[in-house]
Amino acid sequence: MNLLHVRQGQMDTSLCYFYTDTIHDFKHLLADDDCKRICIDSWKYLTEKELIKIYGYVIMPNHIHLLWMMNALNGKESPAGSFAKFTAHRFKELLQQKSESALLPYQSTKKDRKYQFWKRDPLAISITSKQALLQKLDYIHNNPVQEKWKLADMPENYRWSSAAFYLTGKDEFGFLTHYDE
Repeated sequence: MNLLHVRQGQMDTSLCYFYTDTIHDFKHLLADDDCKRICIDSWKYLTEKELIKIYGYVIMPNHIHLLWMMNALNGKESPAGSFAKFTAHRFKELLQQKSESALLPYQSTKKDRKYQFWKRDPLAISITSKQALLQKLDYIHNNPVQEKWKLADMPENYRWSSAAFYLTGKDEFGFLTHYDE
């Protein structure tokens, strides 16, 4: 597995990340399937451009988890930055279409933005072994079946996760890479 670690804007091809990004104030924006699809569309674009590889993911109502590597910058932006920027713009468009009041919970008091969808400073943990990768993949896949969420009865029955891919080999959205590749 060719993995990548990004350290203060510099790339090093030695590690992959367990990455968590959370919706600001833990709002359940991602409970909406249209918002989930926006995340999928971004990941699909970034993988098609060969800027990232995704080994595992889950989209929860208020956060995402990924196992991914970043191959290259998207212009001057990191793929993680591109993902956050693209999804924020698309979330805003989607909510505006629904109603102006749908945007109110995401208004920001910060001077550099009118709305904020993602919490600042996502969590990125370097993965240094296959054992660690498998442990994080198991954690990701079991997230939807936890008592707190109850989004599915079995990990592979939750559509917005890579669990079914590892069980059946089918990649519904067409952007996953098996960790053994």
